[in-house]
Amino acid sequence: MFTGIVIETALVTERQSEDDGLRLTFESPAAADLDPGDSISLSGVCLTAEWVDPPAFEVFLAAETRERTYLGSLDIGDRVNAELPMAADGRFDGHLVQGHVDATAAILDRHAVGEDWRYEISLPERLHPYVVEKGSIAVDGISLTVAAITDEGFEVAIIPETLARTTLDAKEIGDSVHLEVDVIARYVERQLATKQ
Repeated sequence: MFTGIVIETALVTERQSEDDGLRLTFESPAAADLDPGDSISLSGVCLTAEWVDPPAFEVFLAAETRERTYLGSLDIGDRVNAELPMAADGRFDGHLVQGHVDATAAILDRHAVGEDWRYEISLPERLHPYVVEKGSIAVDGISLTVAAITDEGFEVAIIPETLARTTLDAKEIGDSVHLEVDVIARYVERQLATKQ
């Protein structure tokens, strides 16, 4: 379980295609707190560190992960957001993030609003019931608040601190992002459906 409070990024240093998937090697300060077998969220995708030698670590992307995310298109020199799992006795900021990507969406617009930035992101029709104004959503693993619902998706406001600590500053219009809707909304929907 993660919280979506991203404070590190990870740099792709190697990629190796295999018959059953893809191995990616990253460098990040987060590796100092990783052991082989530990989970790590990379731009919102929960993966297992198979090999660790700080500051480097390696993950394996199975076919399912490559089909549902954009991680398979990463190249050497690309960066992703990195977050370690929430410690049971740690402080709980952000919101509950599982690292299970619901969709890959596109940045439709981005523009400055004073010192902040406003991003508009597309939203698949099937996810509309789970996204509400002032609700939580994870975008590339970052816990964000939905600022507005638009005809094509939703908007989020990004403060300078978030831009400085994540990969959002490098994203352009048309670039892909991972979305994970609030899991509590899913459970509420399920409960309501079983009562009918």
